[in-house]
Amino acid sequence: MKARALVRAEVKRALVRFPNWLGDTVMAVPTLRALRSALPGAELWCLGPWVGSVLEAEPGISRRLATPRSVIARLAQARRLRPSRFDVALLLPNSFETALAGWLCGARWRVGYGDGRRSLLTHAVAEPAGWVHQVAAYLALLAPFGVEAAPTPPTLAIDPARRVEARRLLQQVEAVSGAPRVGLQLGAALGPAKLWPSARIAELAMRLEARGIHPVLLGSPAARGLADAVQAAATGPIRSLVGRDRPSLLPALIGELDALVGSDSGPAHVAAAVGVPAVTLFGPTDPRLTAPLGAGQQALWRQPPCAPCLLRECPIDHRCLEAIEVQEVEAAVLGALSGRR
Repeated sequence: MKARALVRAEVKRALVRFPNWLGDTVMAVPTLRALRSALPGAELWCLGPWVGSVLEAEPGISRRLATPRSVIARLAQARRLRPSRFDVALLLPNSFETALAGWLCGARWRVGYGDGRRSLLTHAVAEPAGWVHQVAAYLALLAPFGVEAAPTPPTLAIDPARRVEARRLLQQVEAVSGAPRVGLQLGAALGPAKLWPSARIAELAMRLEARGIHPVLLGSPAARGLADAVQAAATGPIRSLVGRDRPSLLPALIGELDALVGSDSGPAHVAAAVGVPAVTLFGPTDPRLTAPLGAGQQALWRQPPCAPCLLRECPIDHRCLEAIEVQEVEAAVLGALSGRR
C-alpha cells in the first residue's frame, strides 16, 4: 500500500534522529534549519549523541535527547518515546537500527534513505547518485516535505559563557591572544588509518613555534597516548589541552583559535562551522564527500590508487597520509593565518 503523502501542516511534533559522528552532526545542521523553516509551528525533538553538547546553543530545538550506548538500550528508548506521538521521524543515519527505532517510537511518517530498510519507512528516499557531499545528502532527505534547499556551509552558535571558559583554558597553557594560536587535533573516531604520523605533528609544532605561532594540542582523553608520542618526538615542550576540554566546550575552544590542523574528523567540521580555517588531512576518506565547507577551508589529499579505502587500519604502508609533508601543511597554515589578517 502506498504511503499517504506527508502533509507539513499536520506535523505538530517531529523527531530528528541525528548521526552518531560529530562531523556528520555538524553537516546535518543545514537540514535541521531547513526543516525548522518548513515546520514553523511544530515541536522539533532532536535525538543523538551530540545534540546536547555541540548543538546546545542551536535555537528552535524543543527537546534534546541523548542516545544510550547499546543497541538494546536505544531500541528500548524508542519504545519509551511512543507516547510522545510523533507525526514524523526524520532519520538521518542510514542504518537498519535507526529505521527500526523510528518504527518502534510510533512515528506516523518515517523518512530516510531506503536501501535495505524500506519496509520500516513510510517515505523511503532514493540515495543520490554520484559524488554528493554529505551536507547535500542530508538535505535531499527533505524531499518528502516538499523542501528543496541548496547546500550551504554549516554554522554553529556558541554560548558566550563557553567562550569565557575557553579563553581561561588557553591562558592556562600560555596560548595568549597576542600571538596566532593553531590547534593540532589528535585522534580520529574511525581509527588509526586517519592519523598523520606523530613525528610530523611534532615537527609542525616546532616549526610554528619558531615563527612565533602558538601550537596547542587538542583531543579527548583517549588521545593522551598520542599526545605523549608527539611530545616525545618534539625538540621542545608543546602546549596541550588534550583531555581538558569536553564536547560542549569544543565549539567555543576552537572558535578562539586562528586555525586548526587535523584529520578528517569532527573537530575540523566544528572549526569550519565557527569560522576558523581548518587544514584537514585526508587519507582513507574522500574530501569530495566530507571536506569541511566554508571560507578558508583547505583539504590536503595525496590520493594513492588504494584510496579512499575507508579502513580503520592501513594493511600496507599508510601511503595516503605519509605522502603529506610537514612543509606543505605549514604552508597551508601560514596561508590560513594570512587570510585572517
